[in-house]
Amino acid sequence: MTQDSKAAFDARYVVFLGTTAAVGGLLFGFDIAIIVGAGPFLVQQFGLSDLSLGWAFSSLLFGCALGSIIAGRLTDLYGRQRMLLWVAGLFVVTSIATGTAPNFAVFLLGRFMGGLAVGGVSVLSPMYVAEVSPPAVRGRMGAAYQLSITAGILVSYFINYWLRNLGPWNWRWMFISGVLPSVVFFSALLWAPETPRFLFKAGRREEALRLLSRIMGPAEAAAEATQIESSLAVPSSAQNFLRSGMLRRALLVGFVLAILIHVSGINTIIDYSPIIFRSAGWKIDAALFSTFVIGGINFLFTLISFWTIDRYGRKPLYIIGSLGMSVSLLALVAAEAMGRFRGGLVLGVIGLYIAFFASCIGPVFWTLVPEIFPNRVRGKAMVVPVLTQWIANAVVVLFFPLAFHRVGKVVTFAFLALMALAQALFAWWFVPETKGKTLEQIEEHWNRGKGQPPKKRETAILEQLDI
Repeated sequence: MTQDSKAAFDARYVVFLGTTAAVGGLLFGFDIAIIVGAGPFLVQQFGLSDLSLGWAFSSLLFGCALGSIIAGRLTDLYGRQRMLLWVAGLFVVTSIATGTAPNFAVFLLGRFMGGLAVGGVSVLSPMYVAEVSPPAVRGRMGAAYQLSITAGILVSYFINYWLRNLGPWNWRWMFISGVLPSVVFFSALLWAPETPRFLFKAGRREEALRLLSRIMGPAEAAAEATQIESSLAVPSSAQNFLRSGMLRRALLVGFVLAILIHVSGINTIIDYSPIIFRSAGWKIDAALFSTFVIGGINFLFTLISFWTIDRYGRKPLYIIGSLGMSVSLLALVAAEAMGRFRGGLVLGVIGLYIAFFASCIGPVFWTLVPEIFPNRVRGKAMVVPVLTQWIANAVVVLFFPLAFHRVGKVVTFAFLALMALAQALFAWWFVPETKGKTLEQIEEHWNRGKGQPPKKRETAILEQLDI
């Protein structure tokens, strides 16, 4: 940005837009994690087996997979802000439905429907953030979205601990408490505009220019508008884009990262930390409190990404974070092998694992994924990595209790450590650096190889993206 554009840049308005979308991340984290503390009480209420408990946790995640598909298809037709309003309303309804479920089957249905909302927001909120953020702060705005997810997780852990002794219906109030942030999200969205890129796509050029001027400054907005209109003018359908050999690398990056982010263990730690801590000798109250501590570490270390993601870039953080996670998981393997999988040691190692994920992996993933796809098909293209990560998440969460109790801690944590190492290697070889580039400049990097022979074209793309 130039000095003049910085002066005209309405920082408070950009923060409002980013914060509004980030509340969706808070609901994302809340709905994912509220079942963590409710899990032990659900086992008592419904007499759940290991596999039934896995379904209780993963039913929401399978809904997330479907929700991400629906949101991705509809947002390119109806816009980001309108779809977010529908999602916010769904959060309200499903929070009530889950908390008032009369039996386990209805509970699973409520969680699955809640997953539609979480899956929708996982596509829409990061896309909204990416499309309303100036390039110089887009990384920090993406980190704010990840911070809101960790805030939602932390809030849910606090509510779990606060309501633990309320009585046999305590788990119901845990889920119903999600109504309040859902209503706040819906209310804030009523004041939020559509994104400038969707407005250009919908032919509302003057409205888009006014909004773009407000969030970037007039000088930057004029240049950005030209780039946006040029990118939208390219006669390429979404189907052709997804089949394009020139851009398969972008889809491959998103697809593989979406698998690795979950098979490297983050949601097994987030969702099943009370089970892990109880296996380390903690009583239920202490296990729930330790889970709250983990949520606090998650939140605090996500704050670090505000100062690192736009300074050091996406790729270095991904490599460092993945290696740190792998070492932490291997420490858990060693602790179990030596018979020292107990108390404070386990809490400390898991805290270290969370610190590496929160400061490096989480913010980068949700910032990078919407950055790498063109304006004209971003909604549909986002479905690929987002759907993939929800399916990977659901499968890991479904089978973790079985693996943890039957295969054992050593094999389970060793597998997760290997996947974290694979994540570091993949980031080293394939993840592009998008720091400081506009969305249109990133798209141009992918497009610049047109007209060249396949091998030369691919080489040109990789060189432009520093891969």
